[in-house]
Amino acid sequence: MEKNKNFKTADLCDLYSDDLIIMHQQFNSYGKKESFFGKISTIKCLNDNSKVREAVNSDGLNKVLVVDGNASMECALLGDILAEAAFKNNWSGIIVNGCIRDSDVIANIDIGVLALSTKPVKSVKKGIGEENIDVKFMGVTFKPGDYIYADSDGIIISKTELDLTK
Repeated sequence: MEKNKNFKTADLCDLYSDDLIIMHQQFNSYGKKESFFGKISTIKCLNDNSKVREAVNSDGLNKVLVVDGNASMECALLGDILAEAAFKNNWSGIIVNGCIRDSDVIANIDIGVLALSTKPVKSVKKGIGEENIDVKFMGVTFKPGDYIYADSDGIIISKTELDLTK
Protein backbone atom coordinates (compact mmCIF):
# COMPACT_ATOMS: atom_id res chain seq x y z
CA MET A 1 0.00 0.00 0.00
CA GLU A 2 1.42 3.38 -0.98
CA LYS A 3 1.01 6.02 1.71
CA ASN A 4 0.42 8.90 -0.71
CA LYS A 5 -1.52 7.16 -3.48
CA ASN A 6 -4.20 9.41 -5.00
CA PHE A 7 -7.80 8.26 -4.84
CA LYS A 8 -11.32 9.62 -4.55
CA THR A 9 -13.85 8.04 -2.21
CA ALA A 10 -16.53 8.74 -4.84
CA ASP A 11 -14.67 6.57 -7.36
CA LEU A 12 -14.13 3.84 -4.77
CA CYS A 13 -17.86 3.88 -3.98
CA ASP A 14 -18.63 3.49 -7.70
CA LEU A 15 -16.35 0.45 -7.92
CA TYR A 16 -16.89 -1.25 -4.58
CA SER A 17 -20.14 0.10 -3.05
CA ASP A 18 -21.55 -3.35 -2.24
CA ASP A 19 -18.51 -4.13 -0.09
CA LEU A 20 -18.15 -0.81 1.77
CA ILE A 21 -19.42 0.87 4.88
CA ILE A 22 -20.08 4.47 3.91
CA MET A 23 -20.01 6.87 6.83
CA HIS A 24 -22.17 9.95 7.22
CA GLN A 25 -19.41 12.58 7.14
CA GLN A 26 -19.56 15.08 10.03
CA PHE A 27 -15.88 15.87 10.42
CA ASN A 28 -13.81 18.93 9.58
CA SER A 29 -10.46 18.54 7.86
CA TYR A 30 -7.50 20.09 9.68
CA GLY A 31 -4.39 18.39 8.31
CA LYS A 32 -2.45 19.36 5.21
CA LYS A 33 -3.27 16.05 3.52
CA GLU A 34 -6.79 16.14 2.06
CA SER A 35 -7.07 12.40 1.44
CA PHE A 36 -5.59 9.48 3.31
CA PHE A 37 -6.09 5.78 3.84
CA GLY A 38 -4.73 2.83 5.73
CA LYS A 39 -5.35 -0.02 8.11
CA ILE A 40 -7.46 1.01 11.10
CA SER A 41 -5.90 1.25 14.55
CA THR A 42 -8.26 2.36 17.34
CA ILE A 43 -8.25 4.10 20.70
CA LYS A 44 -11.21 4.77 22.97
CA CYS A 45 -10.60 7.50 25.53
CA LEU A 46 -12.53 10.26 27.23
CA ASN A 47 -10.73 13.56 27.85
CA ASP A 48 -7.37 11.77 28.26
CA ASN A 49 -4.98 11.60 25.31
CA SER A 50 -2.31 9.40 26.95
CA LYS A 51 -3.06 6.46 24.64
CA VAL A 52 -3.06 8.81 21.61
CA ARG A 53 0.44 9.97 22.59
CA GLU A 54 1.60 6.33 22.84
CA ALA A 55 0.08 5.45 19.47
CA VAL A 56 1.48 8.37 17.45
CA ASN A 57 4.94 7.66 18.85
CA SER A 58 4.79 4.11 17.46
CA ASP A 59 5.18 2.91 13.87
CA GLY A 60 2.11 3.99 11.93
CA LEU A 61 3.18 2.95 8.44
CA ASN A 62 0.06 2.45 6.28
CA LYS A 63 -2.24 3.01 9.27
CA VAL A 64 -4.97 5.44 10.24
CA LEU A 65 -5.58 6.13 13.92
CA VAL A 66 -9.28 6.32 14.82
CA VAL A 67 -9.78 7.98 18.20
CA ASP A 68 -13.18 7.69 19.85
CA GLY A 69 -13.35 10.55 22.32
CA ASN A 70 -17.12 10.10 22.75
CA ALA A 71 -17.65 13.38 20.82
CA SER A 72 -16.52 15.28 23.90
CA MET A 73 -16.12 19.02 23.46
CA GLU A 74 -14.36 19.47 26.82
CA CYS A 75 -10.75 19.26 25.64
CA ALA A 76 -8.49 18.43 22.71
CA LEU A 77 -7.22 14.88 22.18
CA LEU A 78 -4.66 15.91 19.53
CA GLY A 79 -2.39 18.92 19.20
CA ASP A 80 0.52 19.98 17.02
CA ILE A 81 3.17 18.01 18.93
CA LEU A 82 1.25 14.74 18.63
CA ALA A 83 0.33 15.43 14.99
CA GLU A 84 4.00 16.05 14.20
CA ALA A 85 4.94 12.80 15.99
CA ALA A 86 2.32 10.95 13.93
CA PHE A 87 3.76 12.39 10.72
CA LYS A 88 7.33 11.45 11.71
CA ASN A 89 6.18 7.90 12.53
CA ASN A 90 4.50 7.50 9.12
CA TRP A 91 0.82 7.54 10.16
CA SER A 92 -1.38 8.24 7.12
CA GLY A 93 -4.02 10.06 9.13
CA ILE A 94 -5.94 10.52 12.35
CA ILE A 95 -9.71 10.72 12.81
CA VAL A 96 -10.84 12.14 16.16
CA ASN A 97 -14.41 11.79 17.38
CA GLY A 98 -13.80 14.85 19.53
CA CYS A 99 -11.61 17.95 19.41
CA ILE A 100 -8.10 18.93 18.41
CA ARG A 101 -6.07 22.08 19.11
CA ASP A 102 -3.25 23.95 17.40
CA SER A 103 -5.24 23.70 14.16
CA ASP A 104 -3.20 26.45 12.46
CA VAL A 105 0.01 24.45 12.94
CA ILE A 106 -1.61 21.09 12.10
CA ALA A 107 -2.78 22.62 8.80
CA ASN A 108 0.89 22.70 7.74
CA ILE A 109 1.75 19.12 8.76
CA ASP A 110 1.58 16.63 5.87
CA ILE A 111 -0.89 14.26 7.53
CA GLY A 112 -4.63 13.80 7.29
CA VAL A 113 -6.51 14.98 10.38
CA LEU A 114 -10.28 14.89 10.72
CA ALA A 115 -12.06 15.99 13.90
CA LEU A 116 -15.40 17.34 15.03
CA SER A 117 -14.09 20.69 16.24
CA THR A 118 -11.29 22.55 17.97
CA LYS A 119 -10.83 23.38 21.65
CA PRO A 120 -7.72 25.06 23.10
CA VAL A 121 -7.92 23.10 26.38
CA LYS A 122 -5.44 20.22 26.82
CA SER A 123 -6.57 16.81 28.04
CA VAL A 124 -5.73 15.13 31.31
CA LYS A 125 -3.00 12.51 31.22
CA LYS A 126 -3.88 9.63 33.50
CA GLY A 127 -3.16 6.77 31.10
CA ILE A 128 -6.85 5.92 30.80
CA GLY A 129 -8.16 4.44 27.56
CA GLU A 130 -8.41 1.28 25.50
CA GLU A 131 -6.46 0.36 22.37
CA ASN A 132 -7.18 -1.84 19.37
CA ILE A 133 -10.78 -2.57 20.23
CA ASP A 134 -13.87 -2.12 18.08
CA VAL A 135 -15.15 1.44 18.53
CA LYS A 136 -18.51 2.70 17.38
CA PHE A 137 -19.68 6.23 16.68
CA MET A 138 -21.94 7.92 14.16
CA GLY A 139 -23.55 4.55 13.47
CA VAL A 140 -20.33 2.94 12.24
CA THR A 141 -18.13 0.32 13.88
CA PHE A 142 -14.41 0.77 13.32
CA LYS A 143 -12.59 -2.54 13.59
CA PRO A 144 -8.81 -2.71 13.94
CA GLY A 145 -7.36 -4.26 10.81
CA ASP A 146 -10.11 -3.08 8.47
CA TYR A 147 -9.20 -0.38 5.94
CA ILE A 148 -10.38 3.22 5.97
CA TYR A 149 -10.31 5.75 3.13
CA ALA A 150 -11.04 9.43 3.75
CA ASP A 151 -11.18 12.55 1.61
CA SER A 152 -13.22 15.74 1.33
CA ASP A 153 -16.24 13.76 0.10
CA GLY A 154 -16.40 11.28 2.94
CA ILE A 155 -15.12 8.29 4.83
CA ILE A 156 -15.49 4.69 3.72
CA ILE A 157 -14.47 1.43 5.36
CA SER A 158 -13.62 -1.89 3.75
CA LYS A 159 -12.80 -5.24 5.32
CA THR A 160 -10.06 -5.64 2.70
CA GLU A 161 -7.57 -3.32 1.05
CA LEU A 162 -9.01 -1.77 -2.12
CA ASP A 163 -7.20 -1.74 -5.44
CA LEU A 164 -6.51 1.95 -6.10
CA THR A 165 -5.16 1.31 -9.60
CA LYS A 166 -8.57 0.63 -11.16
